[in-house]
This record gives sequence, C-alpha cells and structure tokens, in this order.
Amino acid sequence: MTARRKATGIALTGLAPLALTVLSAAPAVAHGSMADPVSRVSACFAEGPESPRSAACKAAVQAGGPQALYDWNEVNIPDAGGRSKEIIPDGKLCSAGRDKYKGLDLPRADWPASPLAAGTHTFRYKATAPHKGTFQLYLTKEGYDPAKPLTWADLESTPFAEVTNPELKNGDYVFDGKVPARKGRHLVFSVWQRSDSPEAFYTCSDVVFGKDGSGKGGKDGAGRAGGAQAPTDTQIAAGAGHSTVDHHGHGGTDTGTGTGTGTGQEHPAGVHKMPHDDGTDTATDAATATATDGNAPRTDGGGARPAGGQRLAETGGDSSATPLALGGSAVLAAGAAFLFTANHRRAVRRRG
Repeated sequence: MTARRKATGIALTGLAPLALTVLSAAPAVAHGSMADPVSRVSACFAEGPESPRSAACKAAVQAGGPQALYDWNEVNIPDAGGRSKEIIPDGKLCSAGRDKYKGLDLPRADWPASPLAAGTHTFRYKATAPHKGTFQLYLTKEGYDPAKPLTWADLESTPFAEVTNPELKNGDYVFDGKVPARKGRHLVFSVWQRSDSPEAFYTCSDVVFGKDGSGKGGKDGAGRAGGAQAPTDTQIAAGAGHSTVDHHGHGGTDTGTGTGTGTGQEHPAGVHKMPHDDGTDTATDAATATATDGNAPRTDGGGARPAGGQRLAETGGDSSATPLALGGSAVLAAGAAFLFTANHRRAVRRRG
C-alpha cells in the first residue's frame, strides 16, 4: 500500500466519528391524530380534502383550505411544554391556535361524529411518527352546546383518561379509558404531550351518546349512524404527496415559528403537488409515497439519535437510519474526495 493510500485510509477512519455525529444530530419527530373516536381533521381528510361530503367539512375547507386536511397529523404546538391551557385561547382549541387549521374551530352541531358509550372504551391514536409521551383526554361538560365556540370552561377540569407511553399496535397507540355518562352530542379533546420534546399535539373528536348513555343509535349531524370515519392506510398513502408536513423539521430542536402563541410551525405554500378535484391521488402518486413522506404511516418510530448517542425516549424502532446513513455516507465520500485530491496535488508538487 502506498503512503498516499495509507494517508487516505487513516483520514477516512478519522471521518467516521464525524459521520456518526451527523447521524445523531437530526431531530426526532412525532405526529398523529385520534382515530377512535375519530378527530375532526381525520374525518374530513377521509371524506376527501378537495370535496368532502359533509357540510361541516366543506365549511372547514372553505375557511382554511384543503391543505389543513392533507396535513391532518400536525395540529401541534412545537414548544407547548405542558402549557396548553395557557397558550391556546378559547374558541381555538381544535386548531391549537394555528390559523392554518382555523376551519376546525367552526362552532356547529353537524360535524361528523362517532357513537360513544359510557364506561370503558378502547381509544386508538394514529401515530405516523411515534414517541413516548402522555395522553390526556377531556370530555365536555353536561350542557355543552356545539353551536358555540369551544372554550376551556366547556371541558371537565381534569382528564377522564390519562396514560403515559401506551402500547403501539399496528401504527396506533391503544389504551383504555372510562368514559363518563352523557347524553347527546359531546366532544373529546385530547392532548398528546411528548416527554422527549416540548411539542404537543391536539385533537377534537365529536361524539354522540345514545338516549340511554350506551352510545347505541348515535348519529352524526347528517343523521348517519357513526358518520365519522377514520382514514385508511390507502387514503393516507394517497394523500402523502400533497402533505407539507416535514417529519425532519420538528422535535426537540424545532425551529418553527411557534413562540408560545399557538402558531406552531407553518410550512411554505406551494410545495405540495397539485391536488386532484376529487380529493384522491393517482396510483403514481401513491406509489411514490414512502415512509419519509409527511403523512405516510410510520409504525416503526421515525426518531433519530440526539447528539451524544443516547436515543430519545420513543416507542417502536427507528426507521430514519436509512436516510441518515445516506447522509453519513455522503460526508465520508466528500471527505475521501477532498483528501484524495489534496494528496494527489502534493504528489505532483513533489514530482515537479
């Protein structure tokens, strides 16, 4: 082996820690929305962001545009840090105070709803990028009027269900909670506060209790039993090409515009592909949706190792190693090219 090759090999060995540092520096992320009972944004996304069926979802699109539905799993505040009640104003709970999702705050009694029974219920929360954290579920008080803006005073002061690090099954966080007795239309408000970041996620799920409190016979505003439907994995994959959610721009090192005012991180307009009139995507778009797309299902984690090598608290595995490894390889390749060129120039000067 020539001296030049030896030098290059030694230099590449020295670059390995640099590559590992690059791998560990990427922020971890978490996104998701309630699937049972279905959140407003998820139900409207399932109906079709461009031309939803229900009057309420149509009004939401008219107020905020279809992009809010394509970005159904990002109703968040990056720097909430457990201060949800302080930074989300009354009347804007369902949007988390973000203008992008303002259509979700519309006060009306015809939002697609899910039947709900008093007693133990198994809740499901779709996690497109899961991480450890605590879920708190609040139910509206007796006398709740859905035709008025939702306020913190409309919710019970304490959550009826609270769980930390629930089990992840097939891409959903699954946990049980004991639902209080109610009659008629109500709302379940959820807060998912991450433990590895100040970021928090929020959902509003419209529910209907039957006359006997069993949830039987519950109907949505259009008279359909169980009118709210969660999006399927196929719908999620088909809509991923239109999403502006950036899984690599959030987490503990979020640099968005959220400043404690509930604005969250907005994404630049015009970065998504042109949507189709029927709210669906083509087979080509669906085929190109990968696990790194904003709304593609990520049942395996999606977190990254922070600086120092210690994995952030998370549930599930880590699928981000592939793109990060590619980034590390690029660093190694660039370093090798630089050293090869430098050694070559020194050799030429010696010969000259």
